[in-house]
Amino acid sequence: MSPNGSDRSSRRPMRRKLPQVLTAGLILATATGCSYNWEDFPRLGMPTPVTEEAPRILSLWQGSWAAALITGILVWGLILWATIFHRRSRTKVEVPPQTRYNMPIEALYTVTPLIIVSVLFYFTARDESKLLELTPKPAHTVNVVGYQWSWGFNYVENVPGVQGDAKTDKNLATLPDKFIKDFPENAGGVYDAGIPGDRNPQTGNPGPTLWLPKGEKVRFVLSSRDVIHSFWVVPFLMKQDVIPGHTNSFEVTPTQEGTFLGKCAELCGVDHSRMLFNVKVVSPERYQQHLKELAEKGQTGYIPSGIEQTDPARNAEKHQL
Repeated sequence: MSPNGSDRSSRRPMRRKLPQVLTAGLILATATGCSYNWEDFPRLGMPTPVTEEAPRILSLWQGSWAAALITGILVWGLILWATIFHRRSRTKVEVPPQTRYNMPIEALYTVTPLIIVSVLFYFTARDESKLLELTPKPAHTVNVVGYQWSWGFNYVENVPGVQGDAKTDKNLATLPDKFIKDFPENAGGVYDAGIPGDRNPQTGNPGPTLWLPKGEKVRFVLSSRDVIHSFWVVPFLMKQDVIPGHTNSFEVTPTQEGTFLGKCAELCGVDHSRMLFNVKVVSPERYQQHLKELAEKGQTGYIPSGIEQTDPARNAEKHQL
C-alpha cells in the first residue's frame, strides 16, 4: 500500500471517533449545569448583589467575560479555519509556504492586544475610582479590625448613654486623620470582638457577626493588628486588604436584609481558614437597637484598631487630606 493510502486509512478511525468525542464533550459541558438555575446564568458565577455599589462590579465582570468570549471565538475560528482549509490531505502540499516579515500582520497582532488591554484598563480604572470614592460624611462608620484569627468591629456611633469621643480615643489614634476628622462628635461607640469559635445564633455560621443598616451608607475603615488580612463579604462582590501600618477604606449601601457570609481572602497563617464572619443587614431601627444591646452588655468604647502607621503610609495619608 502506498504511503498516502496508509495515511488515509489511519485517519479514518480518527474521523469516526471525532463525532463521539464531540458528543461526549457536549454532554459533559451540559451535565455539569443540570442543577444550575438558568436565572443565575447572566451573573456568570457571581452571587446576587446586595449593595448599591455591587452591580457596577458585576457589570465589569460581565464585560470582561464578553470580551474574553469574543476573543476566544475569533482565535478558535482562525485555528479551525487553518486546520480545515490548509490540511495536507486537501492541499497535497507537504510543507505550506512560510510567511515571514509580513508587516501588516505583525502590526495587527501587536496593536490588537494593546487595544484590548487598554479598553479593559480604562473600564477597570473608571469603576475602581468610583468604588473607592468616599463621601464627606457617611451615615455610619465601622472600623473593621483584623487579627489572628478573627475580627473586631468598632461601631463609631453616638449611642445613647455611652460617653466618650472617637476623635480622641487612644484605641483609634493609629488611624489616619482623614478618617478621624469624619467621625461623629462625641461618639462613645460600642464594639464587638470575635473569636474563631463564635457562631451566628440564627444561622449557626461560624465567626462573629457584623450588623449593618439597610439603605444607609456605611464606611468601612480597615486596620490590622498583626499581618495582612483581607475583608471580603461575598455578596458585596468586593474585598479589600487589611494591612498593618496602612489603612484602607471603602463604602457600601446595603439594599437587602439578610445574613451573608464573609471571610478573610488573604492567607494569613495557620488558622486562616477559620477567620470567618457574618454580615447581618437589618432595618435602621433594628440596627440602632443592636447598638444599645452591645452597650447593655458593657461593650462600650473601642478595641485597639491596630499598629501605628508607618512613616511612608502616614506621609501618603497627609497628602490625601
